[in-house]
Amino acid sequence: MKRFHGPNRSLGRAFTLIEVLATIMLMAIVLPVVMEGITLSSRAASTARRRTEAAGLAEGKLSEIISTNLWQPGSNISGDFGPDWPDYRWQAAAEPWAMDTTGANIQQITLTVTWVARGRPDSLALSSLAYERTQQ
Repeated sequence: MKRFHGPNRSLGRAFTLIEVLATIMLMAIVLPVVMEGITLSSRAASTARRRTEAAGLAEGKLSEIISTNLWQPGSNISGDFGPDWPDYRWQAAAEPWAMDTTGANIQQITLTVTWVARGRPDSLALSSLAYERTQQ
């Protein structure tokens, strides 16, 4: 024979008002901190992506400038990366390398890529050494 224990026994234990209020208070404290963490990680990922793109663009452009002999000692050249990369611009400068003891007129070519992220300018610089090749 089964006994009937009433409607509250079949539902189990219910939450009290104080438990509900404590849970809401805890969520009110924790949720903004979690959202701030998500925002910071999203910004860090965006910054890392832009710096990685800029490094790849700088490496390619610096290689092109050196291999095609577009640089000259003391020169400054600049440009953009075309419609595929509209947010990035570059500037290259060639200057005598301070550590040159060979007399070969070694130049340090520094290529700087600039862009604007979240309303602030940012940049990345990449350098290489080269010397003027003479035609023989």
